[in-house]
Amino acid sequence: RRIARAGLPPVTVEQGVALFDAAMAADMAVVLPVRLDFPALRAQGEVPPLLSGLIRTSTRRAAATGSAETTGLAERLTALGETERREMMLDLVRGHIALVLGHSGAQTVNPNRAFQDLGFDSLTAVELRNRLGKATGLRLPATVVFDYPTAELLADHLLDTVLGTVRDVAVPVGSLPSVADDPVVIVGMACRYPGGVSSPEDLWRLVSDGVDAVSEFPVNRGWDAESLYNADRSVSGTSYTRSGGFLHDAGAFDPEFFGMSPREAVATDAQQRLLLETTWEAIERAGMDPVSLRGSRTGVFAGVM
Repeated sequence: RRIARAGLPPVTVEQGVALFDAAMAADMAVVLPVRLDFPALRAQGEVPPLLSGLIRTSTRRAAATGSAETTGLAERLTALGETERREMMLDLVRGHIALVLGHSGAQTVNPNRAFQDLGFDSLTAVELRNRLGKATGLRLPATVVFDYPTAELLADHLLDTVLGTVRDVAVPVGSLPSVADDPVVIVGMACRYPGGVSSPEDLWRLVSDGVDAVSEFPVNRGWDAESLYNADRSVSGTSYTRSGGFLHDAGAFDPEFFGMSPREAVATDAQQRLLLETTWEAIERAGMDPVSLRGSRTGVFAGVM
């Protein structure tokens, strides 16, 4: 039902059999039979690029309609008090969440519970974005559900955007202090390195004591080290060395702590797991509660390799 709402209704048995026969007779390597519900796809406001050559839309008309919807919603909101405005927008968001997830009504949606915990995935996130975009007349990014991960946060963002009073974004340049002599201040660190290094203190001891961080292959990764080794460098699929720099405890990850299932943790790149761990530790070592940073003006910048 969810996919059908997105404009891709299911193929009937008869259509499937006929399409299968047609595919077998066609001189093509790949065939993808799909039914398209053109009115439903147009109603989403933003046609997927893959289908843009098949579905005609009027960008100018859509933009004008969106502007009118935004203006009308803003007028209704400004006629209310601040509390009533937030309640109205939150009810709007919760109502569409309920429709997307198939809940009985808006009141069943916990406004403070993360969308991920409510059962959202990438498809439902895009559907909610499309519905809210149409209801508010705003052009919302596909990541809006991930940028504002609860109904309450998303409602506040939409309210601010519609009213043109986005909080904590624009800071007058004149009010900022001079940064000409302001150094970059490091307030917390965390790291993982070969040689058993799991903290900045471990790294300092390794460097100051001149420890050799190279070790034999790990024994906890299911590697057949004997079959892997071959002194002949020309043999592909083998290693001509028995040692290297390894993080022997890389598998010691607590998925529940980070809100992940064991299966998701296994499927996640080990480097991403390490980044989660060290980021959390760096914030803790700075004396801050990581959860307190939610909604603050905090940036995450990651460099890999």
